[in-house]
Amino acid sequence: MELAVIGFVGQKFILVGIIFAISLVVAMYSTYAERKVAAFFQDRVGPNRAGPFGILQPLADGAKMFMKEEIIPTRSNPFLFIVGPSLAILTACIGSAVIPWGQQITIGSVVMDLQVTDINVGVLYIFGVVSLGVYGVMIGGWASNNKYSLLGAIRAASQNISYEIAMGLSIIALLMITGTLSLKEITEQQHGFWKDGYFSWNFFKQPLGFLLFIVCAFAETNRTPFDLPECETELVGGYHTEYSSMKLGFYLFAEYINMFVSSAVMSTLYFGGYNYPFMDLASSSFGANIAALIGVAVLFGKIIFFIFFFMWVRWTIPRFRYDQLMDLGWKILIPLAIANIVLTGIGSTILTHFGY
Repeated sequence: MELAVIGFVGQKFILVGIIFAISLVVAMYSTYAERKVAAFFQDRVGPNRAGPFGILQPLADGAKMFMKEEIIPTRSNPFLFIVGPSLAILTACIGSAVIPWGQQITIGSVVMDLQVTDINVGVLYIFGVVSLGVYGVMIGGWASNNKYSLLGAIRAASQNISYEIAMGLSIIALLMITGTLSLKEITEQQHGFWKDGYFSWNFFKQPLGFLLFIVCAFAETNRTPFDLPECETELVGGYHTEYSSMKLGFYLFAEYINMFVSSAVMSTLYFGGYNYPFMDLASSSFGANIAALIGVAVLFGKIIFFIFFFMWVRWTIPRFRYDQLMDLGWKILIPLAIANIVLTGIGSTILTHFGY
């Protein structure tokens, strides 16, 4: 029994380490990808000096962050000044704990779950972590003792609170269909791509819900056109104006890790997660382990697409004014999300009545 417990805990520690490393690598190379995507849209080359095609640029940027002078403003709160970016990166990293990355893999007599933990309130866990993330921004902005930082922090807090409501309402409609808060069960309900004569992925059942969710995801991750908390034309650098060295790096990394986790959550909730067409055929032809690894690759393919979409929008759509951002959240997204819940309830009642 003790050996089984030790083996189980060891598996989880290994999985946590792998996911943590992947999150950091994805965040690191998202900075490179963003600059390359921007260069493509602006008809220029982008980073091309550090290594072939500039592939080592993120390593050079990381070394620069570590070697920069550590500056803590004299009139700041030193303790909270350090806590802010630490909390931001912590909440960004723990959000991936409930995401199912693939089906089970069997190695000899050992069965490995490619999910750190499958809790029955996984969706609520994600929302709880997202809600905590804004505290890192608020604490950092207030502790800096800088008016621009404080304004950026206040913007971030009000923006996150406003768009979390619409995001939560969009998820309620999805939960009315799935009947569970477990991300694992939601993924398994989307098995394959076509099931019992209809598309199994939730995107085809909740297109409006997905549209609302992805717009709110842009606001929650402070990405353009909702990057008002760090609007450089008005607030210098926003909540991280006073930060330097790796404290600034933590805030920048947290944004890209949040983008990675948001993409994984959208892929899981609406696009089948690790599911793909003909996965049963792949399992019978190549074995369960190979089919599971293909599923992991498929999930990461979906995540990479959404990360690219985040970048595409950034370099295509201009930033909103702050009043426009709040109007969109309260006057358009929330009413649409409520209407989506009502329509989902009516549609479910009609389908149940006719035996579907």
